[in-house]
Amino acid sequence: MFPLFKENVRIAFFSIKSQILRTVLTVMIIAIGITALVGILSAVAALENTITSDFASMGANTFNLQRYDSSIRVNGGEREKVNPIIGYREVKAFNDNYEFPQTRTSISFTGTSSAEIKFENEKTDPEASVLGVNENYVNNSGLNVAEGRDFNIFDIQNNNNVTIIGADVKNGLLKDVDPLNKTISVRGVKFRIIGVLESKGSTFGNNQDLRMLIPVQVARSIFTAPDINYNISVRVENKELLEGAQDEAIMTFRNIRGLRPVEENNFGLAKSDDLINRIFSITQYLNWAAWIISIITIFGSSIALMNIMLVSVSERTREIGVRKALGAKKNTIAMQFFMETLIIGQMGGVLGILFGVLIGFGVSKAAGFDFTTPWVAVIWATVITLIVAVLAGSYPAAKAAKQDPIESLRYE
Repeated sequence: MFPLFKENVRIAFFSIKSQILRTVLTVMIIAIGITALVGILSAVAALENTITSDFASMGANTFNLQRYDSSIRVNGGEREKVNPIIGYREVKAFNDNYEFPQTRTSISFTGTSSAEIKFENEKTDPEASVLGVNENYVNNSGLNVAEGRDFNIFDIQNNNNVTIIGADVKNGLLKDVDPLNKTISVRGVKFRIIGVLESKGSTFGNNQDLRMLIPVQVARSIFTAPDINYNISVRVENKELLEGAQDEAIMTFRNIRGLRPVEENNFGLAKSDDLINRIFSITQYLNWAAWIISIITIFGSSIALMNIMLVSVSERTREIGVRKALGAKKNTIAMQFFMETLIIGQMGGVLGILFGVLIGFGVSKAAGFDFTTPWVAVIWATVITLIVAVLAGSYPAAKAAKQDPIESLRYE
């Protein structure tokens, strides 16, 4: 049995080699469909992986009070409703009055996204972000301090000139020295480094490591632009208390803004996992697009593969007659042509998987996504090419097996 299989494989490769141009074209058509499938699925998987790693660390038990609800629509470039900014008095009042059990409240604002941070004769390039935060910001944001320590309540209440820097700030300014207790400055104000954040990388072109955290009151004295919008993040230790914590937060903030019972909220609330689910729902459309494009292309390639095999059967009618005259059975003849179809299909599949993974890798690197090998896409691509080969090869193989040996020998 095995010698016969080996002989069929040898004949199949010889036949493929003798029809190299048609084989290459067919393989490329199959490869294009598989490339579209694997490439798009690889890029989408990398996007989902990045989103998950960036937001999942915050946990499903974290929610934010923000200026707008994430679901508010935009028409003609303008929002349907204009909410007031969340000012410092409001976030301070919330922090003082919100007393739901097992919760920690973080308040923060971005002072600038284009700061020049200096250490001795060195300065950051490109420019960095400076954020004013309280003692709960690092923990609520899913960040980790790799060196040194986090802010404590005394740092915040006493308005100490201390800072926690991102990994890129350290690498750019203090690469060859121990950063702890070193003094850096921004806008002429000096700060003592008490911690360095663990590297988070870049997301959607936004460098998460090129930033500097300072106490919120100190930041307010440096960055005095009008209408600064503050952020409130609440972390609930017990997930079962999440809904109660959200209701209490909404009531507290409504009271701070003096809203009457009949008035709608003029602020938004968003959970971290809501954002993940919303983005994942968008990526599903990309997955469907990948399948539709690949199925259309693979359908065309299956027709091309069947056509090349039918032409091959017609061109090799005399060969089929000779083999039958020498004792070859129908199953043997059918297996020979079926093996050729299978090999061509798998060649296209392997090539398509390789190109698709490379495209997914390239897109991930260009966009700063966390690339992982898309094994699900690879498995699906392998299965699809196998099915295409079976469907496209069955009819030509059956036609070759049914050839009359006498008529085949008289062919030509």
